[in-house]
Amino acid sequence: MVSSVQSIIAKVQAECERTGVKLTPKRQNILLVLLRSEAPLSAYEIVEHYREMHHESLPAMSVYRILNFLVDNKLVHKLETTNQFLPCAHIACDHEHEVPQFLICDKCHFVEEVGLRKTLVKELQESVKKTGFEMSNQQLELHGTCTKCRGLDLGKGKNHHF
Repeated sequence: MVSSVQSIIAKVQAECERTGVKLTPKRQNILLVLLRSEAPLSAYEIVEHYREMHHESLPAMSVYRILNFLVDNKLVHKLETTNQFLPCAHIACDHEHEVPQFLICDKCHFVEEVGLRKTLVKELQESVKKTGFEMSNQQLELHGTCTKCRGLDLGKGKNHHF
């Protein structure tokens, strides 16, 4: 995991330089907290993990500003229904990203990011637009129970919950 985290940070630094934004040490450290977490975290949980990892206190308002930067630069996602944050599952890839959809287990709180085809999102937008409603966010968060919590083994790997 360490080399994986280091390669992700290197890729993020290069992308930030390419786009002209600055990945400050505090921004990088907040991203590291999220990359090393096994579950999405609230801002206050991030404050606590940051203090434990870096032996430094960071005010919650600073964490929120940093999280806004990370979300705006598509490095981190905010789960609106739980007010938690997690790193983008595609943070270090080179392909074009699909619209994120999150499968959230209400029992164990495991979250899996799944790409939603842009054609499907376009159809949804067109359908919604016909009603006169304008969508401001395309992110979908689906709550339910993962296969692990339901006691199912679908042969998808030891870490795969859905």
